Amino acid sequence: MLDVAAVGDYVDLKLNEDGTGTIIKIRERKNYISRKAPRIKGASFRGERLEQLLAANIDNLIIIGSVKKPAFNNKLLDRILVIAESSSVMPVIVINKIDLDKNKIDSWISLYESIGYRVIKTSVTQKRGFGELYETLTGKTSIVWGASGVGKSSLLNALFPGLNLRVGDISSYSNKGTHTTVTTSMIEVSGGTFVIDTPGIREIDPYGIKKEDLAHYFIDFNPYINDCRFNTCTHHHEPACAVIAAVENGYISCERYESYISILDTVEDDMIY
Repeated sequence: MLDVAAVGDYVDLKLNEDGTGTIIKIRERKNYISRKAPRIKGASFRGERLEQLLAANIDNLIIIGSVKKPAFNNKLLDRILVIAESSSVMPVIVINKIDLDKNKIDSWISLYESIGYRVIKTSVTQKRGFGELYETLTGKTSIVWGASGVGKSSLLNALFPGLNLRVGDISSYSNKGTHTTVTTSMIEVSGGTFVIDTPGIREIDPYGIKKEDLAHYFIDFNPYINDCRFNTCTHHHEPACAVIAAVENGYISCERYESYISILDTVEDDMIY
C-alpha cells in the first residue's frame, strides 16, 4: 500500500506528449495517515482488512467534534487520536457548535486538556475560536477529520471565504450528518497553507497496531504501562496491571479506558478466518 501515491505526497513526474503525466517516484514521507479499509456493506465473510492510505506529509490532524447535532462522540475522537499518535502527527481537537450547550461539553474539554491535548472551542454562528484555529492552520498542511454533520465544511468556509465547500444538513431521523465530501482533496487556502478535506466519518479503525502496543498511543496511560507485572500486558484482564489500577483509583478516566478496550477489540478483527 505504501508504494501508492497519496494526497500530500511529493513525487517525481514524467510528462507525456499528450500533456498527461506518469508518477515515476514517490519521495520519502515524513509521516502518513491511514486506517483500516471500511468493511464492504453486506459482506458475509470476515478476514483481513487492508490499509487505506489517506494523506502524507501532515503537520496537523484537526479533529472536529460538536457539542450536539450530532452529539459529541468521545470514542470516535479517541480512535482518531490513536491514529495521530501512532503516525507522529500533531493532533488538535476542535469542539464546534459551542453555542448550543457549553455547560454540557465543559467536562469533556477539561478531560482532554488535562491529558495534554490542545482544545479549540468554536462556533460558526457566534464566530468564536476563528482566530485561534486560523493561526493553527496558517503555514501548515493540515488534514481535517470529523463525523458527518459536525460543521467541518462550515468552519472552513467561514475561515477561508471563497472556498465554497458543500455543507450538509442534519438528518432529522438519525440526528447524524449527511455525507457531502466524497473524496479526500488538498486545497491551498492561502500561500503556504494547505487543508486536506476528508469525507465525514462515522466509524474508524486504526491500522497496523498490535494489541501490546495500543496503550502507548493513549498518552494518559504512559505513566503506568511500565509498572505492570507483564511486559506484554494488554491492560485488559492480566493480574497486577498498573493501568487497570490507575483506572480504579481515578488517575485514568473510565471513559478513556472504555475507548481503549473498544479499540483493542477491533485489533482482534485482523485475524483471517
